[in-house]
Amino acid sequence: MTDPASGVRDDGSSERERNDDESPEALPEGLAQRLFDACPVGTVVIDSAGSVAFANERASEALGLPREEIVGRPFDPSEWTVSYDDGTPVSVDDHPVTRVFETGTPQFGFEHWIERPDGTQRWFSSNAAPLFDKNGGVEYVVVAFEDVTSLKRREKRLTSDHVRLLEFRTDESAVPPSIRVEDGETRVEIDSVVSLPDGTTVQYMGTSDLAASDFVTAVEEVPHYLDVRLLSSVGGHNRVEAHSESETVAHMFSSLGGRPREIVVAPDEVRFRGELPGDVDHRKAADGIRRFHDTVELVSEELVYSPSLLYDIVADALTDRQLTTLDAAYFSGYFDTPRSSTGDELADRFGVTRQTFNQHLRKAEQTVFQHLFEKSGADAD
Repeated sequence: MTDPASGVRDDGSSERERNDDESPEALPEGLAQRLFDACPVGTVVIDSAGSVAFANERASEALGLPREEIVGRPFDPSEWTVSYDDGTPVSVDDHPVTRVFETGTPQFGFEHWIERPDGTQRWFSSNAAPLFDKNGGVEYVVVAFEDVTSLKRREKRLTSDHVRLLEFRTDESAVPPSIRVEDGETRVEIDSVVSLPDGTTVQYMGTSDLAASDFVTAVEEVPHYLDVRLLSSVGGHNRVEAHSESETVAHMFSSLGGRPREIVVAPDEVRFRGELPGDVDHRKAADGIRRFHDTVELVSEELVYSPSLLYDIVADALTDRQLTTLDAAYFSGYFDTPRSSTGDELADRFGVTRQTFNQHLRKAEQTVFQHLFEKSGADAD
């Protein structure tokens, strides 16, 4: 029996204890752990002492740390370099975890930058909710978060009506000896940088200033390129596909929401040219390039008006996988006649089946045609 007024049963246990222990909805033993591990978003559990008591694999990936280095760390924002969009640090008092412990009320939609151990910054969207003990106090706070950096940068790119054209200069050691020049210039255009699921990238480059064999040899001499393939050699213009580690100068522009344009090799110097969204500080690009060439300096900067183009609209409508598939197909020569790359080669590069590659490509093409033939006219009205 239970005393309706007190909620205490004859055996001395509370109704809440009974519900916790005997509820038919209670999870089978071990299932809660499996659910946390399989959760598709990063999840950490903070204990009442303010330390991380649990972190799942997605949290480890997002934070760039192994789980054993996350568990036991304090949630203190200063430990993680957490900041608002304007760069202002998030204080302990303002952090959602603190608020949940103080009020017992969930905190949703908290967005912030976090600096990972490798120095990269990621934009997280997180929600925090309490877990109560039997006395009604907050025993733990569960924080679920997602890395939405790509969406954040795409949003900034679409809302900016200017682009920043940049040129950086460093010494000749930035390129292999085989393409250094004593007079004149050698130009290498960067057509596209496509990120692969394994964290590496494929870069598409072209030049008319080097013979095909010399171009391939020069790219192969750069340490961070894993393999190089000649795509085409037409009218003296040669194009290659280079599989590289993600950390390259060209990828740095892409990672900031911009586009690399070209590398110019001149006597005693090398210049990197690219563009960034108008609202991105050029110092971020300089800091990125200095990870490869510490003597780099900015030599020119121009802010130019750039209205929203079809590319930006379509890129926003495509998923990341659809956009990279379409990007790779176009710049690899998949649409050329004859083809420079086959569907099987591209599918293998992305680590997917030919059928999956075709599905991504068809959906991307359909979206492009939709915006070209249907939505563009409607938007114009």
